[in-house]
Amino acid sequence: MSVNPRPALTKNAYVYEELRRRILAGELVQGQSISQEQLAAELGVSTTPLREALRRLDAEGLVTIDAHRDARVSRLNAEEARSLFEVRERLDPLATKLAAARRTDADIAAIGTALKDLEPLSTSTGFESLLVHRAFHRSIYTASHNPLLMTLLEGLWDKADRYRLIGLQSKPDSPQDQERVRREHIEIAEAVIAGDARTAERAMKKHVQGSLGRRAIAALDA
Repeated sequence: MSVNPRPALTKNAYVYEELRRRILAGELVQGQSISQEQLAAELGVSTTPLREALRRLDAEGLVTIDAHRDARVSRLNAEEARSLFEVRERLDPLATKLAAARRTDADIAAIGTALKDLEPLSTSTGFESLLVHRAFHRSIYTASHNPLLMTLLEGLWDKADRYRLIGLQSKPDSPQDQERVRREHIEIAEAVIAGDARTAERAMKKHVQGSLGRRAIAALDA
């Protein structure tokens, strides 16, 4: 597998970002053993930055390191999917409510740009398209101007991305689903921009309740 030219990052940061991207994109699948020597050679680094990256990913729950320092991609399970959904169902609407009350002109511009970039998701959707959807949600919770809430949601989305892929693959969106999601995004953005906190909160809660994360719970339960 070819690797894109390394960006201007430290070796530690580069290895962490690349390994994290491969896990979230499903290129490294759940339960897969990670050959540290092979991966280090492929990325053109020593095993030292790779081990540091694995420790960070272990702390984030994306990999599991056993007592022998062997690493595997963490497995997905319905219990974690349900926990993620339950927390997002509370925190995303809260962040959206706060965003409607606190958004700045810069936030409004960022939300508008993120909304324009959205495209319908399908089973052929690449990971980059999922990141565009995440960017829209980030533009909303960033506008809350609550640093702790923003950090919590960023961490939740790190874990949720793999479950979103499972949800999409288990039951592709119909044209009706795609139109519903498009309308929901517009409603959320318009309510935040208009400063309508109650409508914004309600719209986000409805959106989360019909999300890919919830679909992933059903798929993993099955």
